[in-house]
Amino acid sequence: MSDGAKSENTRTFTPALGKGWLTPFYDATIGLLTREQAWRGALVRAAALEPGDKVIDVGSGTGSLLRQLMTSCPPTKLAGVEPDPDALAIARRKFGYASDLIRWHNGFLDTLSLPVGWRPNKVVSSLVLHQVPVEQKRLILEQISALLVPGGMALIADYKHQESPLMRKLFRMTVQQLDGREDTQPNADGMIERHLQDIFESTECLQVFQTATGAISLWRATKKGAGN
Repeated sequence: MSDGAKSENTRTFTPALGKGWLTPFYDATIGLLTREQAWRGALVRAAALEPGDKVIDVGSGTGSLLRQLMTSCPPTKLAGVEPDPDALAIARRKFGYASDLIRWHNGFLDTLSLPVGWRPNKVVSSLVLHQVPVEQKRLILEQISALLVPGGMALIADYKHQESPLMRKLFRMTVQQLDGREDTQPNADGMIERHLQDIFESTECLQVFQTATGAISLWRATKKGAGN
């Protein structure tokens, strides 16, 4: 883990670009180097939000994905979970007055408290799991599954298996230089795909985006049956 910043509950996390002082430059960097419009747009289309949907963005960062989701379907109920107060402050400013329409949680997913009857039917996450310690990657996916209503859908856009030599090299030169190798290498080796297949009823890779920072994959996973 690079630059282990601490959240309000003193647990460490990796800032958006690996180091806290780079957080103000996150949006510009992601937009320039990761084909953000392509993969975020694909995720929003795959979410296919409808009025009344309840959606949690895990690791909502500076709020870019939440803003696109809100624009796609304003009546949707949205929640953002983000341990980094600096990133969350940027997100709130980005939304302006509409910030009050989002249920914000400055903390980790396992500390999220939801009102009775408020369970998501869709959970999204983007560019988060590659920064998470190895022992937490599966736990977060299990927590997502536990939160979802039966038949609910998870959409994960992240650096996953880097199949080609070029993508592996670019990933090493960019993401791993900022975020370190220890937490990111399991993603490059295909760990997240295996966890998704173990935890969820069905999984599907919807699209792979080759970028200057490595390959970003968009996966859809469906929660197991009503008894889970």
